[in-house]
Amino acid sequence: MNISNLAAAPAREVDFAKRVFDLAKKSLRELNQALHHLTPGSNETAWEVLNPKGSHSVAVGVDQPISVDVRGSVGYYCAGMNVGAAITVHGSAGPGVGENMMSGQIVVKGDASQYAGATGRGGLLVIEGNASSRCGISMKGIDIVVHGNIGHMSAFMAQSGNLVVLGDAGDALGDSIYEARLFVRGKVESLGADCIAKEMRPEHIELLQGLLDRAGVTGVKPSEFKRYGSARTLYNFNIDNADAY
Repeated sequence: MNISNLAAAPAREVDFAKRVFDLAKKSLRELNQALHHLTPGSNETAWEVLNPKGSHSVAVGVDQPISVDVRGSVGYYCAGMNVGAAITVHGSAGPGVGENMMSGQIVVKGDASQYAGATGRGGLLVIEGNASSRCGISMKGIDIVVHGNIGHMSAFMAQSGNLVVLGDAGDALGDSIYEARLFVRGKVESLGADCIAKEMRPEHIELLQGLLDRAGVTGVKPSEFKRYGSARTLYNFNIDNADAY
């Protein structure tokens, strides 16, 4: 055999099977430990979680570029602190899904409870159903796209990032907002302190179209949305605005 020809031959592709983790047979601690102990470059890049049955903290703290499919609904803080993983919940999620995520993508096929994406610093959170109150609270760079409606006090103290809502928004949207951008296609029950409607300029149309594309939204035009953001009157204390603080 010609060794030089062997060296030049292309490497054989290996199809690594998805790793299936059944929470009816193993504990949640075992699942999260297995996900946390993955080393960079691991071949275990595809995971499937069965029978979550509303378990809390499923797939929290994942810090590798893997995919995780959770087959069912989950409880509190699913996929919190995500770094680089693509996590899909084939069901609904309890409070705090994607809390403090840094990067990657989280998709919830059903509804999400309170404070989805809270304090998120990066990545994309997609909720294909509705989101409850305080969606995107204190968001710090995350992009959130909600196909349905959101509840009251959403984007409270939102500092940066984008919140896109294809449905309606509840009371006090964007209360005490900083520099996050809010795009709502439906009606807004009321705006919070220092949050105002703003002009949709060409750069916002382009930005919003990119977010819709990333979230898999079709048949919807950016021109159908209104933009909301900070009036910037509460950045520095002014006695005339004391009642708004």
